[in-house]
Amino acid sequence: MNNLKKLHIVILFSLIFVLSACGNKGIDNPLNYKVSDFSYVNQEGEKFTLKDLEGKVWIADLIFTNCDTVCPPMTAHMAKLQAMVKEEELDVEFVSFSVDPEVDTPEMLKEYAQQFDADFSNWHLLTGYTQEEIKKFAQESFKTLAEKPENQDQVLHGINFYLVDQNGVVLKDYNGVENTPYEQIIEDIKKVQ
Repeated sequence: MNNLKKLHIVILFSLIFVLSACGNKGIDNPLNYKVSDFSYVNQEGEKFTLKDLEGKVWIADLIFTNCDTVCPPMTAHMAKLQAMVKEEELDVEFVSFSVDPEVDTPEMLKEYAQQFDADFSNWHLLTGYTQEEIKKFAQESFKTLAEKPENQDQVLHGINFYLVDQNGVVLKDYNGVENTPYEQIIEDIKKVQ
C-alpha cells in the first residue's frame, strides 16, 4: 500500500508539472505595469473607459495630431499592424492616447487617423483630459513621458507600442517608429489570447 501511495504522489506531481508547463506560454519577463483606471472620450465623442477593454488584449500608443516627427510613422505602423491582426483573425483592440489633449478634439483625432485608413471598429483614439492628467497617466501606466514644454506646440512623448493583456497589465513594449516588429507583436498577441 505504501508503494502504491508513493506511485500516486509521483503521478500527481508529474501531472501537475506537465499541466503547469503547458499553461506557461505567456510573455517572457513581462513588464507587469498596471494601466491606471481611465474614462476619456474617443474619436466619435463617446465615453471610453478601461472597463471597455476588460477581457480584451490591446495595443496602446501615445500620439498627437500636430506632431511633425514620430507620430505619422507610428500611426502608419499601427494601421499596418491593425490590418495584419485582422488578416490573422485575432481579436485585438487598438488605443491611441493623445498627448496634446487640449488641442486634439475627437474630430481632429478622427480626421488624423483617417489619413492612415484606420478601422474605427477596434481602434480608439482618446482625448478629453488635461495635459497634467495625460502626463501622470503615461508615467504611471506605461513608465514613459508625455511632456509639453511651455510655449511650444510639440510634445515630448514615448514612441513605443504597448501590449496590454485582458486584465489591463502592460506585458511588453516595442519600437513604434522604426523597425516595428510586426511579426513578433502578432506572435506575442497569440501567446496571451
